[in-house]
Amino acid sequence: MEYRAFGRTGWQVSTISLGAWAIGSAWGAVDDTESLAAMHRALDLGVNLIDTADVYGDGHSERMIARLRKERSDPFYVITKAGRRLPQQVVDGYTRENLTAWIERSLHNLDTDCLDLVQLHCPPTELYYHQEVFAILDDLVQAGKIRFYGVSVEKVEEALKAIEYPNVQSVQIIFNMFRHRPAELFFEQAQKRKVGILARVPLASGMLTGKLTPTSTFASDDHRSFNRHGESFDMGETFSGVDYETGLTAVEAIKALVPEGVTLAQFALRWILMFPAVSCAIPGAKRPSQVQDNCDAADLPPLTAEQMDTIQRIYDQYIRGQVHQRW
Repeated sequence: MEYRAFGRTGWQVSTISLGAWAIGSAWGAVDDTESLAAMHRALDLGVNLIDTADVYGDGHSERMIARLRKERSDPFYVITKAGRRLPQQVVDGYTRENLTAWIERSLHNLDTDCLDLVQLHCPPTELYYHQEVFAILDDLVQAGKIRFYGVSVEKVEEALKAIEYPNVQSVQIIFNMFRHRPAELFFEQAQKRKVGILARVPLASGMLTGKLTPTSTFASDDHRSFNRHGESFDMGETFSGVDYETGLTAVEAIKALVPEGVTLAQFALRWILMFPAVSCAIPGAKRPSQVQDNCDAADLPPLTAEQMDTIQRIYDQYIRGQVHQRW
């Protein structure tokens, strides 16, 4: 496992970390015993950061991580998120009372006295122009409720605005072979300010595993079934906002670049790690075998210049027009 500096926190985090959305909700059936085994396997392989949120399974994901902490003596960082408990995403909902209540709930779920890092969970764009919200987070740090805070965003615009606030330590943003835009201006600015970057949705909701087909079906409680057009939350969260059939076509072109003995998922994760601004990628996993496959990506050699150029051409041909300026 490789480790990189996480912004100004002083942390060194595993470049392949673990996203815990899937063990909470919205990815079909989940078996808690298997989920716990997957998290144990992640720690065994050197993962030292797990990303979750208070709404993943209405707190179930956080509570599962609390169980893991009781069973392991080796330390690891937990990043959780707050804000999506609002019935409607409006800036007025980010009050001191609400923020404090969300933090207290996560403290209870995670069975801890202080949260390692809390990120605002994809709030509306307008919020980034309200400095009073970030002042409340500063107060929660001073009160000892959280050590650090950051943001999880949908748009590059939001990321650039967020890092203007001096105590924003991290930005979680969709970045993968279907979403290149963050690497243009944002990565440069984040590096200048020493802000940690978590690449979320790194496998485009499973599209970049190469395992999906035109006839693949998804459970009714899987967001890949119910959110393809943004019916429940931003459509960019599902297949990175790319039309399903177009995504399959692009994947077939990418497959031709994958070396023998390497999975497409590993290749996609290694592509992300080619960008030094990225602190870590956070692929989700519900089974130990998925964790193993993801973590093996950290041991792959760098992609060649020719591979990187070809991926760029595939993006330009199939994907750019659908996503580049939207997010």
